[in-house]
Amino acid sequence: MNRLAQISAAAVIAMTAAACGGSNATTVTSPSGTLVTETFTGVAQVGGAQSVNNFTVTTPGSISITLVSTSPQQTLMMGLGVGNPGAGGICSFISGGTATVSASSTAALSGTLATSGAYCVAVVDVGNAASPISYIVTVAHT
Repeated sequence: MNRLAQISAAAVIAMTAAACGGSNATTVTSPSGTLVTETFTGVAQVGGAQSVNNFTVTTPGSISITLVSTSPQQTLMMGLGVGNPGAGGICSFISGGTATVSASSTAALSGTLATSGAYCVAVVDVGNAASPISYIVTVAHT
């Protein structure tokens, strides 16, 4: 049998099996929300005061937070946290929602948010800064 005949025969067998109820169907579930990426810039002061950026999650789902850059010290370890806006402009961190990181292209924090609502991300000097630190942080969420 030549190659074309083999392919044609295979196609006929596959169509016949499908017509007879044979199926390997899979269910594809569409994402529950659109991925939104927000970029925040700010200045973290020496001594640990939070530099807070607020955002709103409209659909519960995934979140990833990346400390993209710090300046003037690019390799400085900084505190990064996600939580809910609290009294006095602070960010009340979610359990497990903090990390000490340096700037990177890789997410420092990631997970799933179970509820929609108001959230915040904070950048904090953990005792390494000699002067105020400018930063860029991205938050990607559904």
